[in-house]
Amino acid sequence: MKDKNMKDRIFRSLIWLSAALTAGILAWILGYVLYKGIGQISWEFISSMARGSGEGGILPMIVTTFYVIGVSILIVTPIGICAAIYMVEYAKPGPMVRSIRFATESLAGIPSIIFGLFGFLLFVTALHFKFSILSGALTLSIMVLPTIVRTTEEALKSVPDAYREGSLGLGASKLSTIVKVILPTAIPGILAAVILSIGRIVGETAAVYMTVGMAPYIPRGLMDSGRTLSVHLYILAKEGISFEKAYATATVLIFLVAIINLLANRMAAMLKRNRG
Repeated sequence: MKDKNMKDRIFRSLIWLSAALTAGILAWILGYVLYKGIGQISWEFISSMARGSGEGGILPMIVTTFYVIGVSILIVTPIGICAAIYMVEYAKPGPMVRSIRFATESLAGIPSIIFGLFGFLLFVTALHFKFSILSGALTLSIMVLPTIVRTTEEALKSVPDAYREGSLGLGASKLSTIVKVILPTAIPGILAAVILSIGRIVGETAAVYMTVGMAPYIPRGLMDSGRTLSVHLYILAKEGISFEKAYATATVLIFLVAIINLLANRMAAMLKRNRG
């Protein structure tokens, strides 16, 4: 009994140590970037237009980042949710489901530079979408599709079968049960999938660089090129233009992701409260 308690304490200590190490590394990275960048941020830096390759503000990069996020999420969310619904609610276990899962997991493991190359060859070159918001959004949609599908699938699986049986028992159709019972119950999990996808889109550089381009102005439409915050940060740091502005851009990027996550979590909590 004494040996068993000792093993439990050692195992618990290792878990706490791993959690503390993970949180510590995250806090160290965030703290270092914020310490270096927060002093460089001003209203003029955020709200003014870019001049040249590294001069001026980052307003065009902020607008382009929101464009890319919005269009990508609009494309990938319905496709991912419908695929997850098929996998959980309609498909029977067999070769088809196994093939879809294998394809989804394989897509998740492909490096982003491969997605960028694919997007460049297909959307930019073959389909003549040029370096544009549309080319980038389509490429990023393919890249984050596995995240949406797998996370939504898990959210749908977590809905108790009693909900389905109760709705069907009351005479509702399969489609009505999915739309009015299952999807609203799984909303927090689906929003988590969207948040994870947004985080990957915001932080992506290689695929965006090869499809959206790096024009430092505000896009006027889907077929215009632009430069996201992550690409701007990459250019500032790689070409040694200004590490101070690179840290400031990274700080804005961190705040942007934090605000989006906060808003999405508040929305999920509000929807859950309204259902309760």
